[in-house]
Amino acid sequence: MHSTPQDKRRVLTPEALAMMDTIARTGSFAAAAREMGKVPSALTYSVRQLEDALDVLLFDRRSRQAELTAAGQELLVEGRRLLLEMDAVANRVRRIATGWESELTICIDDAIARRAVFDLMEAFYQQPAGIDIPGGPPTRLKLRVEVLSGTWEALTTGHADLAIGVSTQPPGASVHCELLGDMEFVFCVAPHHPLAAQAQPLAAALIAEHRIITVADTARSLAPVTMGVVPGQDVLTMPSMAAKLEALMRGLGCGSLPAPMVRRHIEAGRLVQLQTFQGPRVFPSNYAWRNTGQPPGRALAWWLQQLQSAATRRALIEQHEGLLL
Repeated sequence: MHSTPQDKRRVLTPEALAMMDTIARTGSFAAAAREMGKVPSALTYSVRQLEDALDVLLFDRRSRQAELTAAGQELLVEGRRLLLEMDAVANRVRRIATGWESELTICIDDAIARRAVFDLMEAFYQQPAGIDIPGGPPTRLKLRVEVLSGTWEALTTGHADLAIGVSTQPPGASVHCELLGDMEFVFCVAPHHPLAAQAQPLAAALIAEHRIITVADTARSLAPVTMGVVPGQDVLTMPSMAAKLEALMRGLGCGSLPAPMVRRHIEAGRLVQLQTFQGPRVFPSNYAWRNTGQPPGRALAWWLQQLQSAATRRALIEQHEGLLL
């Protein structure tokens, strides 16, 4: 008579797996029985139930010691892994019950400094979950990168819990929005680009004669935004700020990037900053989170607390050196 899947699940209990671990560790049924406070016959019966349900032999009956078969060894290895995972789940559930979210999705605009974001994530994982609760926060962080309206869209559609680097709040959005800081964009070309030799400030008609490099807005339902493109101008569209930076340094076109992102390249002579007819271009950058009508969970509350720091807000705008993804 073959066992059913239900039979297998019924016998593969944490207690049965722990019993296998004890028998293997102590080396005999008698020693395991003493440690577990049972009689050896009870363990023998339980092992036979396991073997019948799984339709395998777990111990070599020819040996006087509790010697595992290959199948028994595999069950021992997998059983120990499952027991550890069960302990981890129990600890995680306990920590979630203290007010931590199971998952927190943070969406950043591509212009936000990655180094500062990683510094914050590192600090988040180092904080304790709470008194008498082992380990750090149980909240799983998920980081996503969007461009222009795509950042707002991720937040307002519920695909993100916190958005960093958003522009003006879209009408009708039920969100809290706070100022992160002002972000300056500078117009750049490679030293060998034709515009580098022209008199400044550059006129709109002159810029329109040259290819401009843009980053594609990642919005799918909101109206996409295009910045700095003159009607009729040749456009090279890149998937990210990093790709746009590379294209600019290769002389494939002209375009604007956040000043902190290009500062070291300008100082090194890999890019040239040019003045245009538009003058200085400074835009407010914000961070926002959805208004659910309930107090934020402990993970979101921690991030919002960090964002109250002027130094943190400044780093998110300026700290591009050393890491660009």
